[in-house]
Amino acid sequence: MNLVIAGSAGRMGRALLEAVFACADARLAGALEVAGSPVLGRDAGELVGAPCGIAVSADFEAVIPRGDCLVDFTRPEGTLAHLEACVRAGRRAVIGTTGFDAPHKARIEAAARSIPVVMAPNMAVGVNVLIHLAGLAAGMLGEGYDVEIVEAHHRHKVDAPSGTALKLGEVVARARGLDLRACAVHGRSGVTGERTAATIGFHALRGGDIVGEHTAMFAGPGERVELTVRSASRMTYALGALRACRFLMKAQPGLYGMEDVLGLRA
Repeated sequence: MNLVIAGSAGRMGRALLEAVFACADARLAGALEVAGSPVLGRDAGELVGAPCGIAVSADFEAVIPRGDCLVDFTRPEGTLAHLEACVRAGRRAVIGTTGFDAPHKARIEAAARSIPVVMAPNMAVGVNVLIHLAGLAAGMLGEGYDVEIVEAHHRHKVDAPSGTALKLGEVVARARGLDLRACAVHGRSGVTGERTAATIGFHALRGGDIVGEHTAMFAGPGERVELTVRSASRMTYALGALRACRFLMKAQPGLYGMEDVLGLRA
């Protein structure tokens, strides 16, 4: 696989570079950064101590066609511009960016009618197994168990709740026949009144260098079921993204999730 990494100088971008260099079936075809970045023109491999001869560039229109697949963990505006370049070049895309609004998602769905796209709020294999199990638990435990979703991330994360927490909420709501937009409660303060069964609580913690932690708590009469994943390294996300790239090598145009990549879709 010949891969182009967007946001190559960021925390996630560097983890992706390390994963590609350590992978026998992957090769770095291009590294992208925003215009004005101080790393433009530098050898991308030097960012992780492994010079490779590929210079970091801001010219995504020129770089994206060099690869088989783009891997993008950046910001919504940049990802959408990169995705449209993928459509023009006929290249695949793996999107780990979060924070998309409804019009953004519509543009992604439109692009996926032309090229294969994997989009997931979290690429880590363990996290996606957690999401799958949370859906099963919500259906089996039923309305007698209140659901609270707690997530923690580093101080630099700009969106809350995390995309993964929202995905957990969507899966739980679907299993219970609820509309997440109507039943979500984000934090609590003051006199809130008694909790109702048809709500899903979200709590976002930010601090230090926490890579990512997610817990789905089902609190019932006399017992509490907790499903938790704690990520100790961004490498878990990077390795999951490479699995998504492998999946796309044989996929037809369409919008896929990690449940498709991992064979978890019912």
